[in-house]
Amino acid sequence: MNRHHTQLGGLLGQAMEASRRGRLFHFIQDERSPAVTVFSPAHRERNHEGDWYGEHAGKWLYATAKAAARSGDAELFRQLRRVADYLVEVQLPDGYLGTYAAPRRFMVRQPPKPLSWNGEPSLRTWDIWTHSYLVLGLLEAHRHFPNERWLAAACRIGDLCLRTLAEGGIDINELGNHHGMSATVLLDPAVELYLATGEPRYLDLARRILAQADANPALALLTRARAGVDAADIATGKAYQLIWNLVGLAKLHRASGDPALLDAVQRLWHSIRDKHLTLGGGPWGGVAHRSREVFNAPGAFSPQGYVETCSTLAWLQLNRELLRITGDAVHAEEIERTAYNDLLGAMAPNGEDWCYYSFPNGRRVHTTYWRCCKSSGAMAMEELQDAAYGVNDAGDEITVNLYGPGTLSVGRLRLSQQTDYPAHGRVQLHISAPDAGARFALRLRIPGWAEGATISLDGQALPAPQPGRYAEIAARTWQGEHVVTLDFPMTPRLQRRVNENIQESRAPDGSPVAQQVLHHAYVAVTRGPLVYATTLIDGFKTEETVRPPQALQELPAPAGSEDGAPDIAMVLGYRSALCFHPYYRAGGRRDGAWRLTWLSLAPDAS
Repeated sequence: MNRHHTQLGGLLGQAMEASRRGRLFHFIQDERSPAVTVFSPAHRERNHEGDWYGEHAGKWLYATAKAAARSGDAELFRQLRRVADYLVEVQLPDGYLGTYAAPRRFMVRQPPKPLSWNGEPSLRTWDIWTHSYLVLGLLEAHRHFPNERWLAAACRIGDLCLRTLAEGGIDINELGNHHGMSATVLLDPAVELYLATGEPRYLDLARRILAQADANPALALLTRARAGVDAADIATGKAYQLIWNLVGLAKLHRASGDPALLDAVQRLWHSIRDKHLTLGGGPWGGVAHRSREVFNAPGAFSPQGYVETCSTLAWLQLNRELLRITGDAVHAEEIERTAYNDLLGAMAPNGEDWCYYSFPNGRRVHTTYWRCCKSSGAMAMEELQDAAYGVNDAGDEITVNLYGPGTLSVGRLRLSQQTDYPAHGRVQLHISAPDAGARFALRLRIPGWAEGATISLDGQALPAPQPGRYAEIAARTWQGEHVVTLDFPMTPRLQRRVNENIQESRAPDGSPVAQQVLHHAYVAVTRGPLVYATTLIDGFKTEETVRPPQALQELPAPAGSEDGAPDIAMVLGYRSALCFHPYYRAGGRRDGAWRLTWLSLAPDAS
């Protein structure tokens, strides 16, 4: 019973289909596509630059394999097979499948140079990174469309990495910037090779990578994570790389059962969730002295901070892994929050254009052809289908993690969500069981914001569910047609954030002295899982200071709205109301449109 198929509709399903028809279909089509020609022998042998562009091929393989499998798109599969076969053909006998000339490959020790701010140890930092994505892409293609040549190519990469680290005298930290984190991401594909083949040498590779990462004083990944160090203070605090390392750690825990690994991952997960996410669920940086892609210092806040779409992908993948390991509803909630807000908010309706950076308050800017985030966004979209439902190995427990139109088929059993969620809070789950019946327990996630939610089965009320947990309908034999109805109240809410800094020191007599040097309050609007934003105030202002609103009033959804979600009027009394829209569609999803999530709160009201 545990073999199942999911199909998503609604906002998420539409976005996935736009991505399939847009980015995945057009960006790479065959070996002549620019993102693949960088692997050609002619280009490879003359490439002495420190580029990272080879990552696109692996990301595309990963996302396209999922998209072709879920959609049955024969043409997309043809493109996938042609590109994967070409990459196998140009792989060198020793397993190398990168884009660098021989003297610049990761197997060759590079002359050291002083570390830059981002911990870059050599002229070249992206070779292991590219190979990591190629392994993940080839394995994903093999998983959905079994092909031993693709699996063998991925294994040859793993074997080359193992020989280099075990016999070549090269430390993984030498091969990536951000104090090694751009290379220690190899942890993830190393574990995936073990899970795909059962070969202990790949588990050994993963453990070797972790040991070297932990022995690096500037990184000390496992040791510092378990000591409770904040995510911003691990190596450079680079969000994308650090979270991808945590994905690998979570998978290594799953493969080895080592509880210390899960402890490390969960400690940093809490650090990120509690201190380093936007209201829309994206990991962010860009405040004060920090780089645009590095976590802000704990407690730092600015509406003009940045979310890199690559970091959004990694955050979704980390929550996917922790949901699988722990079954905790909080990870499904984080996936939903991120998907409906910062992920959709970075994507254009055509499925091809993406924002490299998204700002809670700032201009929407669609990025250029080669940027990493366009491929990461397409990958992130393809993670959502597998996260929507869970079916345990025994097949006697089904979990609903994400809400929105869609279906789950498990053999002859079918579950169908009929809803316009997230526009409104009523979800009807229609269960069609075979005549012989199907015995299973049903778990339904109750969002943390859904105070006063109700649930019924075939019209009979069930006990009031607890927000932030799963409501459980005990195992029973389901036969014929049944309807589970959930009602989630969706009242507009005012969110408040204070950016406060207290400077502490001591007086000459040794007594403590504390002085407030910064206190700035902001307000924002949410409704259900959606974060809201307004456009330029009065058509031209990028900022506004407001007094506490008199009311938040729902307005009818605009004509032709793709989601049907109401707009919200912030009624202020002393001036005309401000109209807020779901963040992802504020400004019409146009390049150059402004979105303002946070408004400054007047000092006398903060």
